[in-house]
Parts: sequence; structure tokens; C-alpha cells
Amino acid sequence: YIPPQIRRAQETLDDKKREELGRLKKMVNGLINRLSEPNLSSISGQMEELYMANSRKDMNDTLTDVLLSACVTAVAMPARLMMEHVLLVSILHHNVGIEVGAHFLEAVVKKFDELCKSDAEGKECENLLALIAHLYNFHVVHCLLIFDILKKLVNAFTEKEIELILFLLKNVGFSLRKDDALALKELITEAQRKASTAEKKFQDQTRVRFMLETMLALRNNDMRKIPGYDPEPVERLRKLQRALVHSSSAGKDTQLRVSLESLLSADQVGRWWIVGSSWSGAPMITDTNSRTQQKLQVGKVSSKILELARKQRMNTDIRRSIFCVLMTSEDFMDAFEKLLK
Repeated sequence: YIPPQIRRAQETLDDKKREELGRLKKMVNGLINRLSEPNLSSISGQMEELYMANSRKDMNDTLTDVLLSACVTAVAMPARLMMEHVLLVSILHHNVGIEVGAHFLEAVVKKFDELCKSDAEGKECENLLALIAHLYNFHVVHCLLIFDILKKLVNAFTEKEIELILFLLKNVGFSLRKDDALALKELITEAQRKASTAEKKFQDQTRVRFMLETMLALRNNDMRKIPGYDPEPVERLRKLQRALVHSSSAGKDTQLRVSLESLLSADQVGRWWIVGSSWSGAPMITDTNSRTQQKLQVGKVSSKILELARKQRMNTDIRRSIFCVLMTSEDFMDAFEKLLK
């Protein structure tokens, strides 16, 4: 229960807050509307200043809202415009902090998952997929997420999914081959298997055949076989990115190595990819089974080792378990196996 006088104070505070957020949204909107390759440097600088002047949460929410309303429409958006918008996110991700990219990525992936489940007629799915692809192109997210999405699309394997697979492979296929050739090979094998079992399902086989040809061209590193493939715009913007990102914060360590499942269940299990946002969640607290297993592990070792663990101030079950494993293992492989258990 909230007393009326406090409720009234909260309402006036909310009005003030709403006014501030409205002003902030107008400013961000103005900057995004003017965004283009030549003025990207000045606009990213102004965005950084806004991040310094306002709370991170407000800025992340506002920027994500503005970008999604600008980029996710029922018609296919121009590739160049998509790249410039994502490049801005990438620069802020590297210069301001990884929570900028993480917040945007989570919103995009959740919206994409929502729209995939609903049979939307427009091009929203392609637009969202383009945003995810360019987040990977500009080193915001690791290839792990892209492979997760591709596996999900291959498993569904309807005509809509085949279109999306082709769209994604055309945008990031050769980068995926460079980053993890083995995973791409496995994906191609799985797609071929699906295509052979689903032959009777499609009246029009040309799309499936074209997708398999594209995948084989990727595997053989043959760029000429993919129609309309042009890596030049992405390369040019990557050069611009290298110029605009402060040298200290550039590099692979800012890439978010996060899976699709983690992003979709972030509200239940926390966001471990953002420092300080990890949360053990209720399921882990009540997991008595794992606790008894830990105790059993400790029970197998001699009292001498346990006494040593106590002397070294190993004061929890898990610490004692790790200490005992390290002390009693025969070699590094044995230690590795026991630690995994």
C-alpha cells in the first residue's frame, strides 16, 4: 500500500521524468535522422556526450526504440542505411560500454523471435535479421549467435525460413567460414539432409536448390557463384569503424559471445554477458540435487586432504571440492575430468 501523499509525489516525479525522456528521444531522433557515412564521426561524438549526460538505462532504451522504429518496417530497408545505423551502435558499444550493444542486441533478437513465431507478411523479419548480421559484421556479437539462428531456421525449414537462411548467408556467409569453418560444414550437411527429406513438401524446388548451391559455393569459397554478393560496402565501413573506435577498446574481447537461448531467457536467468547483471535465479537456489552431489564428491577424499582444505580456508562445499580435486588428481587430464563432473 502506498499512501496518497507519496503516490502524488511519485506521479509528479513520473511527469517530470516523462518530460525528460521525451526531450531525450527528440534529441536522439534528430541525430539518427541526420545519420550518414560522412557525418558518422560527429554524430557518434554527440551520442557519446548524451551518454555522459544522461543515465545509461534511459539512453539505451531511447536509442533502441528510435533505431528499431527507423529500421524495422514492413518494407525491406536499404542495406546501406542498415549498415550505417548498426555501425553507430558498434562505435558506441566499443567506446561507451558493452551494455549498449548488449541491450540493442537483446531487443532485436527478442523481436525477431516473436515475429518468426507469428506469420507476419511484411519484411520485418528480414530487416531484423539484417541488423543481427551487421552486428556480427561490426564485431558486436560472436558467430555463435549467428550459427544458433541458422540452426533454428534449418530445423524449421519452411519457404519463409529458406528465404531467411539465404538472406543471412549472403550477408555474413564468408565471415562465418573464416570464423568457424567446421560449424558451417556441419550446418551445410544438416541443410542437405533436411532438403532431401523435405523434397515432396515444396511445390517449387528451385528455392531449395538455390539455397544448397549457395551453401556449396560458401564451402568452396567461391564468391562468384553468389549473385549480388558485394563485400566492398562492409569493408569500407569497417575501415571507418577502426578510425572512430578508441584504440584501447577495440578488439575481439568486446564481442558478445552469447547464445540465442541465453538472450531469449535473459529475464529468467539474468544477463551474464553484462558485468554485474548476472543473477542465479530461483531454480539454482532450490537445486538441492547438485548440493548433495557436491557433498558426495567431498566425502570420497581422505580426512588429511580435508584438513588441508580447512587450513587453506576453503570454507564452502564447492571450494573444498575443487581443492580436493586439484590435490588428488593424477595428471591434468584427470583433474579436468573430475572438475567437469
